[in-house]
Amino acid sequence: MKRMAKKYDVIIIGAGPGGMTAALYAARANLSVLMLDRGIYGGQMNNTAAIENYPGFTSILGPDLGEKMYASATNSGAEYGYGNVSSVEDHGATKTVHTDDGDYIAKAVIIATGAEHKHVGVPGEEEYAGKGVSYCAVCDGAFFKDEDVVVVGGGDSAIEEGLYLTQMAKSVTVIHRRDQLRAQAILQKRAFANDKMKFVWNANFEEIQGDGNAITSVRYSDKVTGEEHELNAKGVFIYVGIKPMTDAFTNLGILNDQGWVITDDQMKTTVPGIFAIGDVRAKNLRQIATAVGEGGLAGQGAFNYIQDLADKDLAAVAK
Repeated sequence: MKRMAKKYDVIIIGAGPGGMTAALYAARANLSVLMLDRGIYGGQMNNTAAIENYPGFTSILGPDLGEKMYASATNSGAEYGYGNVSSVEDHGATKTVHTDDGDYIAKAVIIATGAEHKHVGVPGEEEYAGKGVSYCAVCDGAFFKDEDVVVVGGGDSAIEEGLYLTQMAKSVTVIHRRDQLRAQAILQKRAFANDKMKFVWNANFEEIQGDGNAITSVRYSDKVTGEEHELNAKGVFIYVGIKPMTDAFTNLGILNDQGWVITDDQMKTTVPGIFAIGDVRAKNLRQIATAVGEGGLAGQGAFNYIQDLADKDLAAVAK
């Protein structure tokens, strides 16, 4: 027997830093709030060994910061539940959130599902995740001061992050599978002019090697000759693409042609009552701090939207 759909004022899809902040703000505004996530709360913070660029902390473990944010949200009244969301339907004043475990109804929905970095799928990538393998130079570059690091990829993100890494690393070697970069011309010009940047062309990235605790080297092969090479490195930054987690929202008409959610500066989508925050948005900087700021805006925005609905209902009754 199918259970009755539970009703909330606000449903937040995703419980990363942005989602938990939105839950905090909405719950403190005396709204009933449910955070739905297909995994443990905290999002990508759970895969981050140490966070050193979040205000208020010199350094904090990612899972620990997640615990603190979760406590703030739930202590304010927000609920947390497991839910693999398959779709969202807009009915105007209400929205239906469909999950594998049943349906939920809300007046407002905040999308905070994030994005996932594409992996190269080589041996050592999963083993050394958080131990030298990174997908964010801004997050982890400071851990590799005066060390040799590798960047895998040749697009804008790879070169932008590689240039950023030259500020602290001893050297940055870009390993690319083609014979030329795909990045914008201006980025290529800056990269080629930087003495710290080196390039390996026509290379198949084969393996990340280490001692079990940290990375020691990488292995790649020449696509032309087949010859294999080993390169000493302490860090590997992978930029072979990033994919927004938006498959459940394709029916809403709020995505661009790359699948990112489009919002205004108040985190509103083109569907009234549906907001989006964090890494799932079309934007340039994807960081905990930016997600938290957007979460605050969306939580307050959801409150304002629901208040407007109530005012309209009162006005209709008064007529």
